[in-house]
Amino acid sequence: MKKLINDVAHVVPDMLAGLAALHPHLSLLQGKNIVLRADAREAAAHGEVALISGGGAGHEPAHGGYVGAGMLSAAVAGEVFTSPSTDAVLDAIRAVAGPAGVLLIVKNYTGDRLNFGLAAEIARAQGIAVEMVVVADDVALSAHGDHAGRRGLAGTVLVHKIAGAAAARGASLADVAQAAREAAAAMGTMGVALTPCTVPAAGKPGFTLGESEIEWGLGIHGEAGIERGVLVSATEAVARLLLQIAGDLRLESGDRVALLVNNLGGTPASELDIVAGAALKLLAQRGIRVERAWAGTFLSALEMSGISLTLLRVDDQRLALLDAATQAPAWPSTGGRIAATAGAAVQAAPVPPPSAHTERLSRDAQLRRVIDAVCACLEQAEPVLTDMDQKVGDGDLGISMARAAQGIREEIGNWPSEKDPAAVLRAMSSTVRRVVGGTSGPLYAIMLMRAAASLEQQGRADAAGWAAAFSEAVAGVMELGGAKAGDRTMVDALLPAAAAMQASLSSSADANAAVAAAATAAAEGASATAAMVPRRGRSSYIGQRALGHPDPGAHAAALWLASVRDTLKA
Repeated sequence: MKKLINDVAHVVPDMLAGLAALHPHLSLLQGKNIVLRADAREAAAHGEVALISGGGAGHEPAHGGYVGAGMLSAAVAGEVFTSPSTDAVLDAIRAVAGPAGVLLIVKNYTGDRLNFGLAAEIARAQGIAVEMVVVADDVALSAHGDHAGRRGLAGTVLVHKIAGAAAARGASLADVAQAAREAAAAMGTMGVALTPCTVPAAGKPGFTLGESEIEWGLGIHGEAGIERGVLVSATEAVARLLLQIAGDLRLESGDRVALLVNNLGGTPASELDIVAGAALKLLAQRGIRVERAWAGTFLSALEMSGISLTLLRVDDQRLALLDAATQAPAWPSTGGRIAATAGAAVQAAPVPPPSAHTERLSRDAQLRRVIDAVCACLEQAEPVLTDMDQKVGDGDLGISMARAAQGIREEIGNWPSEKDPAAVLRAMSSTVRRVVGGTSGPLYAIMLMRAAASLEQQGRADAAGWAAAFSEAVAGVMELGGAKAGDRTMVDALLPAAAAMQASLSSSADANAAVAAAATAAAEGASATAAMVPRRGRSSYIGQRALGHPDPGAHAAALWLASVRDTLKA
């Protein structure tokens, strides 16, 4: 188990101390795992209903992150995935209660219901007005099945927001509780997990999943779900979750909803955006109007990778409560409004079409055959280059080279004729810089641009002209990238290749022999990089750990030079 903690026994107090330190409007109840609004007593004295929620830790930013004006007055934290004690809940009630009373918002788990429920009974016996709302938004479980009841999931956060806004407006305890109950009854949530999570005290995951397995309909405590299945695309996963939720809520075309895309803990923001985009598109196709939508980490299960989706029926009154201001640090600062058309984008400036009277690059031209061979080589080498780059870099070289090859194949039909090789190289440079980012895109684009400029200046495209253009191309790479020989980059393959080509031609060898010499020198240069300590590129970040592994950029250069050689002599 690897976690950034100090002591398993102090995870919760250390976490809450950090949270309170970051947010001046939050306080901790002395000696307790309870987060309070710093102005909770003042708000209660002015007649505001106090809101308390909580449960086991491990769901951050819930529940402490939702404490603040406009949401919760206090949050009670138990140990990780363990309900807080009755006395802890009672301490929170006493700390924030005022004349208007207290509303407890509780997720439907046995431990939470028992401890919050008993605390409410004791508080009432002591003269404190207390109401309790139980949230059970988990539609993966049947409403009346043989189980402990539907679980409270991420939709609980929306109940916090609605009830908190109602309380901030001065609504009575009965009215705040009614708003919370109606919201809880008008929503559904379901999740899917790609990985389990590890409770610090347990030290191992609660269940295991194979590389191609996912878990459907799970809760938020590291337990397995209702069904194990095979990995599917984001759109397929979203479709299944939405079908279950919409069916449970009996949503129809024209209905208005709010959408919550929740990260279960370990899901990258990029994947959340993909899921959100798919959900908005699918809901639009069904005619369901998404009035508000949020994507982020709202209620997690430690580091579990996966998501849950929540749909909440809304009307103008409920939207106003969702839109109301709050100081709670975990509530998104954005208003949740979405684009009028999901995925709407500004159209890019059009690329001028090729002239209808311009002759195109012939399929059987030698230059076209060389380019096609290089593309095939790079596509075939994608897994090898990816594996090499993962050992010393960020692992994107293989896909970048394959993407360049694919882009060239798609656009080469519109390139100028082989009669103007400089124009062909400029067209290739334009394609590469458009479809490939990272480091490879600009370096190969400048290489092609410099070679094109050299051919134009020389006014010749014989062997000597191409050799000079190659040398200029390598010089361009060195100038733009800042690398020199021995830095362990693609230059260590390209520079000796250019020198070998020039030397071969100087000794009266023919063009094919010169290209062969260049390919051999590039292969030897790439192999030599395994003994070099990197000084440029991503490999430089790992220093001597790169030793023994050839530079993948240099290896790629050697591969495509070899394909040029083989094509010319065929």
